[in-house]
Amino acid sequence: MKIAGGWLISICLWMFPALMVSQKLPPIEPPQPMPGVKSDVPVLHVTTNEVLVPTLVEKRGGGIVYGLKASDFRLEDNGVPQNIHVQEEMDTAPVSLVVAVQEGGASALEFDKLARLGPLLDVFLSDAGSHAALVGFDSRPYLIHDFTHSTEDLDAALKNLEPGDGGAAILDTVSYGVDLLAAEPESDRRVLLLVSERRDHGSRHTRPEQLIRKIGRSDVLILSISFSPSGAELIHDVQDSGDDRTLNMVSALVMAVNAFKRNISKEIAQESGGEYTTFISDKKFEQRVVDAAKHMRNRYLITFSPTDTTPGLHTIRVRTTSDIGARIVARSNYWLQAEP
Repeated sequence: MKIAGGWLISICLWMFPALMVSQKLPPIEPPQPMPGVKSDVPVLHVTTNEVLVPTLVEKRGGGIVYGLKASDFRLEDNGVPQNIHVQEEMDTAPVSLVVAVQEGGASALEFDKLARLGPLLDVFLSDAGSHAALVGFDSRPYLIHDFTHSTEDLDAALKNLEPGDGGAAILDTVSYGVDLLAAEPESDRRVLLLVSERRDHGSRHTRPEQLIRKIGRSDVLILSISFSPSGAELIHDVQDSGDDRTLNMVSALVMAVNAFKRNISKEIAQESGGEYTTFISDKKFEQRVVDAAKHMRNRYLITFSPTDTTPGLHTIRVRTTSDIGARIVARSNYWLQAEP
């Protein structure tokens, strides 16, 4: 197993019902290079056997639970309790942020909301070492503005979005965003904020299996905010944490690929240990962005060294040792790579 810089761990996560072990996926083919993506993007390698599990502990009704220590958590790897370490301070590293906004399809109806996004990015870029880049996409992703600390520049770009074609190439865009963040300093907290519809339309360079593994080999936290799905779906997303699901490697990968077809923006967020939310009104959109930024900073950083180093999918379950009535958002699985 290989990991780079403590942060760079080979982790894949998803939360889905189990399928039969006999189901097979086709071999993963090398992705075709995407136009505009540099071929010399650094490859992430594993250098320690430590698994990182950023964990949000939120009170019922909102509010972060602070002050928890390692003894307040129980983490199981494939059902086996692990010795864990909890960083005493919350996540205080500088932030490298990629904001990916959909311009294709029906997204033009949301441009008035996206025009309000610029000033909200101050919550992400609260220290001088943080910066953000802006990516737009329809049937292909492209860089609108390179990394900058100036939210004024990003605000101006967001106020001048132009309608694209009928595509929503979410798979290609997330892959593109992860590549952009891979070139950023290893010490930064690397975050992708995706504002899009729920389903992919038009990705030609990235297969679901490829993206699952790419996210799993990166340290990128994905925060996804989707255009106005139904209230019933949102309630399901909040209540269904997937804590009680235990999946074998083949079943989980099959279900991850299938789930991408239903709601890709939700699934990629869950795979990274991030969050998925929805919005309808202008006020809800702004609140979702602010909440996502605050939650990004208020995660406990739990680490552990697996007692079982068998390559493949491992299922994680994180709980508190006492019933404090909290909602926990954390990675649910990670992927150990075989030694070359």
